Amino acid sequence: MVAQQTVAEAQSETGSGDSTKNADAKWYVIHTYSGYENKVKTNLEHRIASMDMAHKIFRVVVPTEEEVEIKNGQRRTVQRKLYPGYVLVEMLLEDDSWYVVRNTPGVTSFVGHGNNPTPLPESEAQAILKQMHEEKPQVRITYHKSDRVKIVDGPFAEFLGTIDAVDEEKTKLRVLVSMFGRETPVELDFLQVEKA
Repeated sequence: MVAQQTVAEAQSETGSGDSTKNADAKWYVIHTYSGYENKVKTNLEHRIASMDMAHKIFRVVVPTEEEVEIKNGQRRTVQRKLYPGYVLVEMLLEDDSWYVVRNTPGVTSFVGHGNNPTPLPESEAQAILKQMHEEKPQVRITYHKSDRVKIVDGPFAEFLGTIDAVDEEKTKLRVLVSMFGRETPVELDFLQVEKA
């Protein structure tokens, strides 16, 4: 029992125990050059390892979500940044940890007033992390009502039409196609059309 207490006390003093991390660590937002979020994350993780700061800087997260993009009739899953130009860092804010993060290449500043970083409220941080781990990818809608499209698949292939309605949930379109001298509505999947 004495040995266990000694280990727990040592972890508490060095900050390597989970209780220290969970109790005192807060999420901070750093501003980066746009488009350099992943590079900043990589640079910061290397600096944390090389400067032995893992006991003060715990996690670096670029908030992203999966999105289904339909382009040229092809469905692709892409990672979309939720907050371009921003990275989340879970850390104990002290002079040395602040210095490591602030002087990472690509970091322009902490979000806050002057040189006082403002921690992100825990509820907001958890909401962002939860949004990143949603199971169903979002579908990026590139079609709008009144867009002209060419049907590329199915019995109406090669027909041109105008989008009358977009159903984002089902990824379906109602397209008005001119047949026999009149407009006829046809329900199609997003993959069956491309912009004309």
